[in-house]
Amino acid sequence: MKKQYIIPIFVPHLGCPNACTFCNQRKISGQTKPITENDVRDIIEDYLKHFKEKNSYKEVAFFGGSFTGIDVELQEKLLAVAYEYVKDKKIDGIRISTRPDYIDKTILKRLKKYKVKTIELGVQSTNDYILQRCKRGHTYKDIVKASKMIKWHGFTLGHQMMVGLPESTELDEINTARELIKLKPKMMRIYPVLVIKDTELEKEYKEGKYEPLTLNQAVERCKELCYILGKKKIKIIRIGLQNTDTIASPDVIGSEVVAGPYHETFRQLVESSIYYDTIVDKIKQFNTKVKEVTITVNPQNVNNVVGYKRENITKLKEMYDVDVIVKQDIKCTPEKIEVTISKNYPDFIDDVDDKTLVGMKK
Repeated sequence: MKKQYIIPIFVPHLGCPNACTFCNQRKISGQTKPITENDVRDIIEDYLKHFKEKNSYKEVAFFGGSFTGIDVELQEKLLAVAYEYVKDKKIDGIRISTRPDYIDKTILKRLKKYKVKTIELGVQSTNDYILQRCKRGHTYKDIVKASKMIKWHGFTLGHQMMVGLPESTELDEINTARELIKLKPKMMRIYPVLVIKDTELEKEYKEGKYEPLTLNQAVERCKELCYILGKKKIKIIRIGLQNTDTIASPDVIGSEVVAGPYHETFRQLVESSIYYDTIVDKIKQFNTKVKEVTITVNPQNVNNVVGYKRENITKLKEMYDVDVIVKQDIKCTPEKIEVTISKNYPDFIDDVDDKTLVGMKK
């Protein structure tokens, strides 16, 4: 499989018709000035210089705001620059993100002209009450219509959803995932809500009208969504906002995050928790009291097995009194994890007795 490189280009808040209660795109993206054609060219050139693997899939991605809602002339100017690199075979594709209510036949025809391949819709929720509560400005009906049109016109469909929106419950988020599955997206992004400075949500938080999820709650909710989406083979391409100079822990100088489940390795927390559950399930299947297990995984999954700051290893020891040996095997597929007994309690006791006897003989 080819390595995939993304060249992110942010168009903060351009084209967005309203301000959602949780949103401040300029601070989320870390970019405050408008994007220009020269900026697009400079960003692409800079990224291309640093890509190590030549035989890779490279894609320009216009993120932030609502790309198809910005001035048509500016849209075409930005797309035209990226399209030059597609024609010259320096990049392989273009993707954009936008709102469900900013999709129609004319827009899709324009995107086809510039060889856009993927369209990601910021849907956030399929619950109309929650969408209205957050002042999204679109409905679930808009999500369905836009998703079907995108697929009908031959684009790859992606969805973006959020957990922890005002008045949203875990059940609401599970239902959102299930409704989106019916629309058959190829990929999904999951974002836990953070309270960002200069948003309506910050005001609600300070007035006690909104309580953000704890880090553990956010991890557990995202983990459940991963299980649901994974069963349907929907690729989860991001969990949590990307870290920037402004999106950081609330106690970091310069951070625009006021509160919420921020963590610099949020995705790893979610995936490590999934691995922990898998390991525990496999251990419970053994019909014996286990003292030590060997876990064999692909090298790329070692960190998730061990956990953030070795959290999984520590929990297995504290909760189940099980020691862990982790082995890397490149032949092991990334999706597979092998758990075998290295030592059970009868073996351990026999070993202790033998050592004790040897000591007594001395």
